Amino acid sequence: MKLNSLCQSAPVLVSLFAALTVAAAALAAAQSGAAPRIEGAVIDVPEHGRMSYTISVPRDLREGEPRPLILALHPGGGSVGGPFLYQIVEPALRDWGAIIVAPDSPNRRWSVPSAEESVLFLLDDVLARYAIDRERILVTGFSMGGAGTWFMATHHGERFSGAIPIASAPRDNPLDQIGSMPVHVIHSRDDQLVPIEPAREAARTLAELGHPAEFTELTGVGHYTMGGYVNALRQAGAWMQAQWNER
Repeated sequence: MKLNSLCQSAPVLVSLFAALTVAAAALAAAQSGAAPRIEGAVIDVPEHGRMSYTISVPRDLREGEPRPLILALHPGGGSVGGPFLYQIVEPALRDWGAIIVAPDSPNRRWSVPSAEESVLFLLDDVLARYAIDRERILVTGFSMGGAGTWFMATHHGERFSGAIPIASAPRDNPLDQIGSMPVHVIHSRDDQLVPIEPAREAARTLAELGHPAEFTELTGVGHYTMGGYVNALRQAGAWMQAQWNER
């Protein structure tokens, strides 16, 4: 395991409770010169009802062209998938040219059956509707979404090629069930809500088990300054691509 340390002297302050409109997100993306198509949608999940989600699709996507897929799991505190997608994940990983899907959790945890089964149903729907590179499917999330990332990686490892949990603890998820997927853990030593040591120890354990594992430690970034994690996620994404390219 390699330890990375990033100092954020002036993080962009983004509250977990912030809500931006889709129009504002589209404008910001357009100004960057490489705007994906971002839209909200609803899917009917058998036995669990309707689940809302946000999806980002590259505008240069050609029919039948396989692209990476990113499952983005939002934090708690009243958040939904859209803001997490277009404030954090899409800007950080835009150069992947990936399809990004960010569901709205029907519960306060991603690991409860209704949320778990709804997310898996949504993934199957996206896989059926788009050409996806099955060797490049990433799950990432922040805080509650980071815990969901640990859960998905340990309980449904066959569905993912990599995991980037951010600002979260692995809890009681069985790390030995992750398999061979690369895992890049991001956490801040100044996180005032989730202590850093469980995340650091999880990365160390994965490395000892022989898994490709990386740990990025931030400083000067609190738990509620989510925008301060964008650059770390971008660097973790580059590391993940390098791991995939070496296979």
